[in-house]
Amino acid sequence: MRTKVIAGNWKMNKTPQQAAELIGAIRPLVEGAGCRVLVGVPFVDLPAALDAVKGSAIGVAAQNCHWEKAGAFTGEVSAEMLCALGVGTVILGHSERRTYFGETDVTVAKRVRAALDAGLEVILCVGETLDQREQGITAEVVAMQVKVALGTVSGQEMARVIIAYEPVWAIGTGRTATAAQANEVCALIRRTLAGLYSPATADAAVIQYGGSMNAGNAAELLAQPDVDGGLIGGASLKPQDFAAIVAAARS
Repeated sequence: MRTKVIAGNWKMNKTPQQAAELIGAIRPLVEGAGCRVLVGVPFVDLPAALDAVKGSAIGVAAQNCHWEKAGAFTGEVSAEMLCALGVGTVILGHSERRTYFGETDVTVAKRVRAALDAGLEVILCVGETLDQREQGITAEVVAMQVKVALGTVSGQEMARVIIAYEPVWAIGTGRTATAAQANEVCALIRRTLAGLYSPATADAAVIQYGGSMNAGNAAELLAQPDVDGGLIGGASLKPQDFAAIVAAARS
C-alpha cells in the first residue's frame, strides 16, 4: 500500500511569524495522521517553519530551487542552500512557475536533477491547460511532461519523486476535475512510469492530485485507486480545512 501524502502549497503567503502561527494551529489537528503531511512555504519562511514543526510529524518543503549550485542567478536559491537549512523536499514545475516565470519542461528537468543530486525529495508538478484538455491532448501533454522531467532520473531515484497532477485549469479557479477525471490522468501517469521504468516502480510511485482539492471534495478524490494524496493550495492556509483533507487521507 502506498502511503498518501498531503502537502500544502502556501504559494506567496505568510510572513515568518504568520507561518509559525499557522503551523502551530495545524499541528494538533493533524497529530497521529495516517499519512505524510508537508507544508510548502516561501523561502523566507523556511527557518521559522522548520523550527515550528520540531517534535511533530509535519515536514517542510520549499517551493522551488535552481539547477546550479551557485552563480550569477539573482533571486534564485540552490538545492544545496535548502539542504543546509534542513529542508528535505522541494516542489518543482508548478503551473504558476511555468505560466508566470518561464519554466519549461527542460528547465524543470534540470531542477529535478539538481534537487535529487543534492539529496532532496521532489514533488514534480505536471498538468494540462484548459485549451489542451479541450483539444483532447491531455494524455500527450502530461506524458511528455513526465518523460522530459524524468529523463535523467533512475528507477532507484524514483523513490524520492512524488508526482502531482495539477490540471492548470483547476488551479485557483475553484474548478476541480471530477474524481474520475483525476484518477484517469493519475493512472495515465502511472502507465507512463511503467513504460519508463517498470510496473513495480510505477506501482510504488506516489501520485497526488493538485487541482483545488478542498475539505468538501477530498474524500471522493482520495478514494480513487491511483490518487495517492493532494497538493493543496488555498485550503492549506485554513487549519480546519487542511486537517479535514488529512483526515480524508487517513480514512
